[in-house]
Order: sequence, then structure tokens, then C-alpha cells
Amino acid sequence: MTQYLDFEKPLAEIEGKAEELRALARQNAEMDVEAEATALDAKADKMLRDLYKDLTPWRKCQVARHPERPHCQDYIAALFSEYTPLAGDRNFADDHAVMGGLARFNDRPVMVIGHEKGNDTKSRIERNFGMARPEGYRKAVRLMEMASRFGLPVITLVDTPGAYPGKGAEERGQSEAIARATETCLQIGVPLVSVIIGEGGSGGAVAFATANRVAMLEHSVYSVISPEGCASILWKDAEKMREAAEALRLTAQDLKQLGVIDRIIKEPLGGAHRGKSATIDSVGQAIDAMLTELDGKDRAALISDRRRKFLNMGNKGLAA
Repeated sequence: MTQYLDFEKPLAEIEGKAEELRALARQNAEMDVEAEATALDAKADKMLRDLYKDLTPWRKCQVARHPERPHCQDYIAALFSEYTPLAGDRNFADDHAVMGGLARFNDRPVMVIGHEKGNDTKSRIERNFGMARPEGYRKAVRLMEMASRFGLPVITLVDTPGAYPGKGAEERGQSEAIARATETCLQIGVPLVSVIIGEGGSGGAVAFATANRVAMLEHSVYSVISPEGCASILWKDAEKMREAAEALRLTAQDLKQLGVIDRIIKEPLGGAHRGKSATIDSVGQAIDAMLTELDGKDRAALISDRRRKFLNMGNKGLAA
């Protein structure tokens, strides 16, 4: 059963009425409601197109956070074969907000790493809603270094509100762990490609997305801080999150224009949650295209390409 966002409530009413009519018809075979239900379907389809024709940045945030959006483990299950999860940072513990391991992508050996939010109450608590602790970033560093040693491309799937800000995480060196992960992204001598599949929040996202190529799903977001956090700091009022979302330039379209990301992956009408298989297929095609762009580059060229990409941000159009 589809979960509707706040701005989709009128759509929910129409689709609900169409479903009620069909439910009545199933209970009473003599009722002929198909014509009326079909008219409601057409009305709902038009409304859906109108709603998603020009989403505001805040509405994109809501879509990016939709609980039914495909998550990291959905992409891994569908796009990768022979996935072997690797756990622990060999220092403190295993962080379930970060998952990763060896796998094959289009029969090519790779290392895949991503944030996992969970899909029900139990798994969301276990995964800490995708907010990694220091050991999660240290696990990612371990896996990236392993991939570099064995010459395996690294694919990262980013979906996090941000790194976990709890007392224990800070005591165990959260900022150092994020910085070390970002540094490792810049230093590994293998292709590194990243896809923002939902939320790309703060340094928690940058630690995985300092890549040769970065793609974003059409309705995902990527920002230094959440709109609510930004509004709380600038206006002392989290309710001004709509204004903050506008100011942050956090949409895929803005970030492509600014040169922060390299490509936008189109989503089905109504968002990734309304067409999971199609979305996952599109992400797979984008990953394959980005890896192909990097084929043939040696270690020095890959590192130089990555460093130049980030040094040039904010200077789009200038010579490298």
C-alpha cells in the first residue's frame, strides 16, 4: 500500500476512491464501475504529472526521504552477483548503518559500499536510520584500501541524513573517521564511482562520494546540512526548512549545473518508490557508463582525475 507524502494528499483521495470502487465490484459481481474507476485513474495520472512536473527543493527532500524508496540492500540484491558482505572496522565494532563487500557487477569484480537505512521499525533501529558511527567510516576505509590493493573498482551508494552525532560517536573520533574516509577516497588508485540514491547528508555523504564520477537520482538531495538543521541555525526556527531548502541548492539539477555531480539519473513518474525495478535498472546503467568512462586509466591518472574534479568545484568553466 503506497504511503503518500503531505503534498500528495489530493492524489491519495482520488486513487483511494478508484480502489474503493474496484473493491466494491469484487464483492458484487453485478456492479459495473470500471468506467468510473478508469476516469478516476486518468484524473490521478494527470494530477501526479502536475505534482511532479516542477517539484520545489523541499518537496524533493520529502521524496528523497520516502520510506518506500529502494535502499542500498535493494540495489545490491538486484545489480550485483556473488555479493560477500565484509563486517567490522578491525578496531572497535561493526556498524550496521554501513554495508559493503566483494561482489560482481556485470561479471566484473568490484567492491560495493553503501549506507542502509532499513525498511521497517526493527531494521531502521538496527541500521540507525542510515547514520553511520566512526566504525562505519573506518569499515569503509578498510574496504576501499582492500579494493585498491587488489585493483577492484569501488562503487558507493549514498543514502544518509548525515553522520551520527551522538556522544559515543564523538568520543570515538567521528570527525577524524569522516576525514580519513574522504582522504582514502582521494588516494585509492582504482576507479571510484558514487550514486546518491536518496539523501546525501553532510560529511557523512562526502566521505563516500569523493569519487571520480558522481551521479544522483532525479529526486535525491545532496547538501552540507539538512534544511531543518540549516533553518535552526540561520533563523532559529526549524519550520523555515522550505526557505532553507531553496537556499542550499541541494537538488540534482542545481548540483549538476554547479559541477558538483556529473549526471542525473531519471526516476519514474512519482518517484523511485513508484517504479523500483525501473529505478534500479537505471542506476545500474549509470554505474556501468561511469565505470566505462574510467576504463584504461592507470593509478596516477585516476587519482589526478579525482583531485582535479574536486579542486575545480566552484570554478566551473575555468581550465583544470
